[in-house]
Amino acid sequence: IMNNKVTFRTFKEGDYEMCCEWWRWWWKEIPVKRKVLPSNERCFVIESNDIPVAAVFLYAAVNPEVGYQTWLVSNPEYRQKDRRQMLELLVANVAKEAKETWRMSMLFTVCVNKHMENIHESQGWHIERDAPAYEAFKYL
Repeated sequence: IMNNKVTFRTFKEGDYEMCCEWWRWWWKEIPVKRKVLPSNERCFVIESNDIPVAAVFLYAAVNPEVGYQTWLVSNPEYRQKDRRQMLELLVANVAKEAKETWRMSMLFTVCVNKHMENIHESQGWHIERDAPAYEAFKYL
């Protein structure tokens, strides 16, 4: 990552369509329609050298102190050695954004992927081991 230009940003035009392509590749379907995703200000993308690597979405609960990070998807064609570091950075930056910009004090996610579970755990998330879908939460 040291030599790469890393960009953490919110959604811009065309990003939803890009995520749909990635979802189709990974899951063979588009799991969520645009109208039920958060506003662009809480849809995040991380890029390495201007290449989109992954995206994730941050919902605000009825209680604005609580957020839900979900639908993380990554670029299936991005196979650089820093892929995991970029995912770690995306998760960390969304937590920082949730705390500093949206004043959230707790985040939840469901990470149905063992690699994402490991990333969350390495960043201090509590992993609920008894939950079937790898539920995780973090106090900010």
